[in-house]
Amino acid sequence: MSNKYIGKAVKRVEDKRFITGKGKYTDDMILPGQTYAYIIRSPYAHAKIKSIDISQALTAEGVIAVFTGDDIAQSGINGVPAGWQVNFKNGDIMKEPPHPLLVGTGSTVKHVGDAVAVVIAESKEIAADAAELVEIDYEVFDAVVNPADAVKDGAPLVHESAPNNIAFDWEIGNPKAEVDEAIANSHHVTSLEFVNQRMVPNPIEPRSAIGLYEPSSDRYTLYTSTQNPHLIRLLMCAFVLGIPEHKVRVVGPDVGGGFGSKIFHYTEEALVTWCSKQIERPVKWTSERSEAFITDAHGRDHVTHAEMGFDKDGNVTALRIKTFANLGAYLSTFAPAVPTYLHGTLLQGLYTTPKIHLDMTCAFTHTNAVDAYRGAGRPEATYLLERLMDLAAHEMGVDPVELRLKNFIPPFDGVNEPGYQTQVALQYDSGNYHEVLRRGVAMLGYEEFRKAQAEAAQSNKLLGVGFSTYIEACGIAPSAVVGALGARAGLYEVGQVRVQPTGKVSVYTGAHSHGQGHETTFAQVVADKLGIPLEDVEIHHGDTETVAFGMGTYGSRSLAVGGSAIVKSLEKIIEKGAKIAAHKLEANVDDLTFADGKYTVNGTDKSVAFGDVALTAYVPHNYPAGLEPGLDFSSFYDPANFTYPYGCHIAVVEVDKETGKVSLKRFIAVDDVGNVINPMIVDGQIHGGLAQGIGQALLEGAIFDENGQLINGSYMDYCMPRADDLPMFELDRTETPCPHNPLGVKGAGEAGCIGSTPAVVNAVLDALWSGGFGHVKDILMPTTPERVWRAMNS
Repeated sequence: MSNKYIGKAVKRVEDKRFITGKGKYTDDMILPGQTYAYIIRSPYAHAKIKSIDISQALTAEGVIAVFTGDDIAQSGINGVPAGWQVNFKNGDIMKEPPHPLLVGTGSTVKHVGDAVAVVIAESKEIAADAAELVEIDYEVFDAVVNPADAVKDGAPLVHESAPNNIAFDWEIGNPKAEVDEAIANSHHVTSLEFVNQRMVPNPIEPRSAIGLYEPSSDRYTLYTSTQNPHLIRLLMCAFVLGIPEHKVRVVGPDVGGGFGSKIFHYTEEALVTWCSKQIERPVKWTSERSEAFITDAHGRDHVTHAEMGFDKDGNVTALRIKTFANLGAYLSTFAPAVPTYLHGTLLQGLYTTPKIHLDMTCAFTHTNAVDAYRGAGRPEATYLLERLMDLAAHEMGVDPVELRLKNFIPPFDGVNEPGYQTQVALQYDSGNYHEVLRRGVAMLGYEEFRKAQAEAAQSNKLLGVGFSTYIEACGIAPSAVVGALGARAGLYEVGQVRVQPTGKVSVYTGAHSHGQGHETTFAQVVADKLGIPLEDVEIHHGDTETVAFGMGTYGSRSLAVGGSAIVKSLEKIIEKGAKIAAHKLEANVDDLTFADGKYTVNGTDKSVAFGDVALTAYVPHNYPAGLEPGLDFSSFYDPANFTYPYGCHIAVVEVDKETGKVSLKRFIAVDDVGNVINPMIVDGQIHGGLAQGIGQALLEGAIFDENGQLINGSYMDYCMPRADDLPMFELDRTETPCPHNPLGVKGAGEAGCIGSTPAVVNAVLDALWSGGFGHVKDILMPTTPERVWRAMNS
């Protein structure tokens, strides 16, 4: 590889259309004959539908149809399934109640926002007005919203098929008896009860879907704002509507952010597809922002008790955890995997902890579904570990940096020595964890900070520093392993590289961009590998009609899995091109070297350009005997292991003793995401993740009342981070290549969100401890001024 583009901060090629308003999103589309759907949703979290009267709405001018759950039931349509199965620790099968497209008469709604009817009209305004004419009689019941409360005897049941509201109980790690013994024999035990609060994803583009049925061909097209077109098609066709898959095209056009919330197959996608056939016209639905708050899958929502044991020298002896995870009212696509395989398997962190046991209870509640949100399980694991580590340092009177360094896994590259086998199933690929922390501490100026902190302790403006080190598992794989763990789909990726006769290159990838810059980074890889100009490469994605079956974008998998699939196809193209070049140069294939866009006979100046080889492949007048024309290859890449980015995040805060207000003064992030294709894009991904993680620590969190009402379901009450809430981020990175993929990349999309949250909370507590408030062990997130003030004055 020439490295002409790899590792360079190339400007994003897709940004021109975005910043000039030329992006094409689902809601921008207006199809011939298009109609508009308005979905009527339950105002109650738990209620039985006694009756629905749609007669007045049907007669309203401009209304085309009104459908209820009874219509769906009569059509024999199934509910939307989960995409992952996790069984109980005793072997019982996970409880998987159906998620209906519309709840029918006589059935029970499970959360505020549960869909009960849909009005289709000539305009969205007409549909919304007609929805007011639909009369629904509910019988309201008690609700439960906290997962720890939901599993108690006598709690209101969400589903009759799930006793005590338990979807499954699950465990991982060493035998519990061994961990109990290790905790009991520890010199010191730090314990902590905390809540990792529920988060609302809030991408800038609300979800939207258009269903199109064409009677002449008996074919369907679904346009949807998704991260995952092929998976949507598979689930909708095979499990919900029963449509032959080859009859359905799913298109994910430009997508304005997702953060995980657009991975899943939502009921609205199947609903508009079904409705389109009923009226034989296109049906569009676009979520309103207030609707998104109560229908999009939320993230996090764990209630945890954790204990970490230490010997007399400060070495970790054991980790014991009991967590209740909220799954909401229904199982979303990846929901069962998040608190288990994406959380439980990361509880080793960066530490050599010899004994670990997690007991996880996943519960249904009367709230909307909880699924993957940026980081998905990894932030929850990191928060648990890093809060315990800082609290333990405080209780034992030792430095939090030294305590971490003492317990870190020693450096390993995964090549000259094997990867590090954890106590919780995973084997890390490569890492030098000491280096990222030492770099971060040097950037901070640790000794100088502690001096400034001591001086500030005498004033009303307390200073605090919080450390957080993290590891995450990205590029979820391999398919055989995740299949054994409950995944109902493969987790490979596809990459087709089609060289045109002029040497221009079209790439078709199953990865889907919703802001990551795929059209730039993938093109950098192709241009570098083939030695051609970047502008000669075009990236295509998001259309099941043109791209072979791929698995979409989530879990920081795009380059590690999707990019590796593209590299495999590029290698095939270069290999075939060498045979054509050897024929043209009258040389032996083994005597050729390919570099800088040309094949050269070793030791000579005889060469042929890649463009000439491409033309010959499609105009094969002078061509190797027995070799097929064309230069077009498709490859599927199924990774050998996850990739494991890691890093160190450090927050510096100022806490006002009189008001409890927290001001974030500095934020340092030293990350290792493996080899870097485009440092500018990686920095941008880190920036975005940091904003989200800091938002959770200081500002954000969904709040349900005892009746299941989301009481901060709008931007008037749900506080999103603004620019002036954040300092200029100070970034650095190390590069430890992943040893098992051809690019050596690990993934960068979620890193910022994983380490930042505990760093900020640790900093707030460090500030309080410096000011004499050593009794405070925890502050509920978000750490609002009121909560901080109450903690100081408790």
